[in-house]
Amino acid sequence: MQIIPVLDIKDGVVVRGAGGDRANYRPIVTPLVAGAEPVAVAKGLMSLADFPAFYIADLDAIEGRAPNAAALANLLEAFPQTQFWVDAGVRTRVDAERILAVPRQVAVIGSESVDEAAVATGFAGESRAVLSLDFRGETFLGPAELLDDAALWPQRVVVMTLAKVGSAAGPDLARLAEITGRAAGRAVYAAGGVRHGGDVEALRDAGIAGALVSTALHDGRLSPATLRGLA
Repeated sequence: MQIIPVLDIKDGVVVRGAGGDRANYRPIVTPLVAGAEPVAVAKGLMSLADFPAFYIADLDAIEGRAPNAAALANLLEAFPQTQFWVDAGVRTRVDAERILAVPRQVAVIGSESVDEAAVATGFAGESRAVLSLDFRGETFLGPAELLDDAALWPQRVVVMTLAKVGSAAGPDLARLAEITGRAAGRAVYAAGGVRHGGDVEALRDAGIAGALVSTALHDGRLSPATLRGLA
């Protein structure tokens, strides 16, 4: 069961995500570090455990503004052994290829952002591509065929329930079970709602490969001791 810390970056700093209401995200306040500079926040998270990967949500790029390229470059330099899953609003194949051109970067192809399903399906055989199936409430965001046809999915799939992000409401176990049941052995990752070790254990028992987590790490509900126990 892999825990992947999330850094939501907006205007060059890490912000606290809540409910997918990105316009109202504010710079993070965390006991792990003073300030919200991305490298500093990442180092604070690394003080909890030696995480092999981070998930970077470039909120500016997702919303069509200039990407936080300098912040990502600084993270790559500061953590030379770490992989970065980059969610930067991939719309076209060229966008995904630009992410994959950098070693240690994984291209997250979000269903809410792609211009057409072919952008995601074209990377079904790429080991460094991840498909994010994005939901707002019960509504799937993106081309319907990406949700309906599991044969189009790459080997790693994130189930992103935006309303659960930062909510402390627990993961969407029913939706995760439905996706996992159709995934045919693909690794499924949960995004949104993880509160504590009990949620992680429930996800592991349900066959989920990993979880994208932010709030529970900063709030101490996933402590170093809990993370060691989960490992």
